[in-house]
Amino acid sequence: MSVSQVSVSQGTRKPVFVLIGGTGDLALRMLYPSLVMLDQDGFLPHDFRVIGCAREKLTREAFAERVAGALDLRLGSALHAAARERFLARLDYVVFDANDAASGTRLKAATGEPQDIDLVVFMATTPSIYKPICETLNATGLSSAPARVIIEKPLGRSLESSKVINDAVAVAFDESRVFRIDHYLGKETVQNLIALRFANAIFEPLWNNTVIDHVQITVAETIGVGERLSYYDDYGAIRDMLQNHMLQLLCLFAMEPPSSLDPDALRDEKLKVLRSLKAINKTNVQELTARGQYGAGKNNEGETKGYEAEKGSPSNTETFVAMQLEIANWRWHGVPFYLRTGKRLDRRCTEIIVQFKKTPHQIFPSPPPANRLVISLQPDEEISLRLINKTPGLTQDGMHLRGLPLSLSLQEDAHVRRRIAYERLLLDALKGNRTLFVRRDEVEAAWKFVDGIIEGWQATGMKPETYVTGSHGPKSGDDLVKRSGRCWHE
Repeated sequence: MSVSQVSVSQGTRKPVFVLIGGTGDLALRMLYPSLVMLDQDGFLPHDFRVIGCAREKLTREAFAERVAGALDLRLGSALHAAARERFLARLDYVVFDANDAASGTRLKAATGEPQDIDLVVFMATTPSIYKPICETLNATGLSSAPARVIIEKPLGRSLESSKVINDAVAVAFDESRVFRIDHYLGKETVQNLIALRFANAIFEPLWNNTVIDHVQITVAETIGVGERLSYYDDYGAIRDMLQNHMLQLLCLFAMEPPSSLDPDALRDEKLKVLRSLKAINKTNVQELTARGQYGAGKNNEGETKGYEAEKGSPSNTETFVAMQLEIANWRWHGVPFYLRTGKRLDRRCTEIIVQFKKTPHQIFPSPPPANRLVISLQPDEEISLRLINKTPGLTQDGMHLRGLPLSLSLQEDAHVRRRIAYERLLLDALKGNRTLFVRRDEVEAAWKFVDGIIEGWQATGMKPETYVTGSHGPKSGDDLVKRSGRCWHE
C-alpha cells in the first residue's frame, strides 16, 4: 500500500464514501470517473467503499452495471481493466428518499456503525433537500465527527436563501467538516495560479497598481443552456457562473500572500478581497455592468434558436454578463477588473488576462505593445507571457519590434494525464484538507456583492440586450470596456 493510501484513512475506521444523488448526471459523468482514477493511481485505501444512494429502485448489480457504462464512456482506454473491476467491487447501493425516515435505517445498515467508519457524504442533489438529508444523517448518528459532507453549488440564489441552506447543513455538520465544492478550484491551472504568484519571487513586485493596467477574467461558452433551461432561467449567468467560479478566480488572483497554505490562512485572504469589492448598486449598475441574452444565429451546430424561442416564452434572464469591478485596497487602487461570462459566444475559453502598463518613455519609432500575461484554463491549460523582442534582420528605418510568447503549456507533458478537476477536490476531502474548498463567510460575502447588482438591475429596469449567437456578446459588453479606452482580449 502506498503512503498516500495510508494517509486517507482515519486510524482504524473503515473509509466509506456515500454519494446521495448517486444515479444523477454529476455522479455518472464526473464523480465515479474521478474516484476510479484515484483508485487506479493508488490514492484510495484497500478497504475503501462507495455507496450510491438514490430514489430509484435498483439492485447492486444493476447499479454497478450503470456505473461501469459511465466509466467506459467517460474514460475509455485511460482506465485499466484491473482498476475498473476493483472499483466496481467497491460499490454498493441503497434506495434513499430524503423524506422517508426508513432511508436512514437502510443507509446505516449499509455503512456500519458511525464509530467504526470514516464517512464522507457527497450530496449531489438539489440544495432544496439538503435539510431533510442532514436531518436523516443526524438522526442515525451518521453525521457525528469525523464524518464530513461535500455540497455542490448553487448554494441558494441570494444571500438570504444561501443562509437557509447553510443553516440546514450546520444542524448536522459543524463548519470544520463542511466542504463546499467549486470544481474550478480543482483545475490544474487554477492551482498553478497559487504557485505562479507565491513560488516565484519575480512576480510579487509586479502584482500591483504600479505595474498592472487592468485585469480581464473571461469564461466564454459556445453552447446554449440545453437541458438546463429550467434551472438556468431561474438563475441566469450572474448566479450560475459569476457568483461562484469567477469571483473565486478573482480572489485567488488578487489576494494578499497568505501566511501559509493552511486552509483558513488562504481563505481569510480570499474573504478580504470579497469584502473589499466596491459595491455596484442602482446608482452605478448601468455604467459598470452589461447584460445580454443570446438570440438566433449560427455556430458549429448550424442554425440555432434564440433563448426565448428555446424557452417558448419571453424571459428576462441574462445568458451574458460583464462588469467592471474595483478592489478598494492599496494594492489594487485604480486597477479595473473586467469580468465577463456568456453562452453561445464565438469561442470557448476560460482565461485571466493581465495587461501590464506601457513603458513610461518610448524610445522606439513604433511604440511596442505592452506586456501581457495570459493564464488559460480551457480549452488548453497554459500560462504565457508576451515579451517584446527585436524582429530579426536588417532594415533601413531602425529597429522593428514584435511580441513573442514565453509559454508554459501543461499539455506538453505527454506522459501526464489531464485529470478531472474533481479528482483533486475529492482526494482533499477524503484527507480532510479544506484549502481548496469555500468557507461559509466567503459564500455569503459573494452573495452580498451579487445581490446588490441584481437589485440594481431591478431598480433601474435594466433588461438583457439581445446578441447574435456566434458573436462575442452584446454591444453593451464592448462599450463597458471601451469607455476607459480599453478593449477585450479576443
